[in-house]
Amino acid sequence: MAQPSNTFDSYDAVGIREDLSDVIHDVSPEDTPFYSACAKGKARNTYHEWQTDALRSSAANAHIEGDATTAEARTATSRLGNYTQIFKNAVIIPGTDEGLDKAGRAKEMAYQTLKIAKEQKLDIEKALFANNARVAGNSSTARELAGLPSWIVTNIDEAGDATAATGDGTDARTDGTAAAFSQTRFDGVMQSIWESGGKPDTVYLTAAQMNVALGFAGNNNQRSNITAEAEKVIKHMSVYVTPWGTVKFVPSREQRGSDVFIVQDDMFAVGVLRPTKNEALAKDGDYEKRQVLTELTLVSKNEKASGAVYDCS
Repeated sequence: MAQPSNTFDSYDAVGIREDLSDVIHDVSPEDTPFYSACAKGKARNTYHEWQTDALRSSAANAHIEGDATTAEARTATSRLGNYTQIFKNAVIIPGTDEGLDKAGRAKEMAYQTLKIAKEQKLDIEKALFANNARVAGNSSTARELAGLPSWIVTNIDEAGDATAATGDGTDARTDGTAAAFSQTRFDGVMQSIWESGGKPDTVYLTAAQMNVALGFAGNNNQRSNITAEAEKVIKHMSVYVTPWGTVKFVPSREQRGSDVFIVQDDMFAVGVLRPTKNEALAKDGDYEKRQVLTELTLVSKNEKASGAVYDCS
């Protein structure tokens, strides 16, 4: 088949309008499971503090009739703290943008500030999971919050050549030689948490470690079956039931692959000094400038309620 001679087709035409969809497609992940699970409290200083306490170990307790009562020694509470960290992002859009007819958004500034707000939440999630010691900061150094590995030190499984953090946010842990994440390592930490009095409910781990968890043996934690009529293979983890508690597994994109956190969610919170705010900045030219700013810190109410499997390959 061939065109008749002198056919004036679309390849010859001038002035055909562009066909650009009025929708912008973005599948970038924006979920922040740990940050979302943390209760939000008010911080009133850049150094936010709290207290922890513990009961003494059980002991034999029997006395004779009429025995004089002697007071036993008591211990003071422990005072802990973390520094607030400033998360800030800004965007500048020239005045010309107001006159442009754009696809997918009416105002470029509104679209860009919404993007950076989502990106900032991801930055916060990453900081909460980071193996990072707190930094007091000064006129030339930014304050930094201490992340989860700086707090979770009691109920852990780690490499023999690793060095755990002190547990008060003042230092980060030193990683050791990585070994495979396993059900044995996980169950050992679950037992340790139970013995410490914790009641963990959520496990945060990367996709690679989630695949390992899907292979845990037993009929309490996983479901793997074939639905014949729908020709579907279904494999998922709902909850993992152990004698030491029941936990749900939540995949996380913003944590290190070497860390698996077994967390009692209500024992962690976020102390907010300045909630997220979108504000216009001063301008001295033909442009509009806005920033999105949040200032907060991580609060570890009592790390003995949680645990971690560190140094996972």
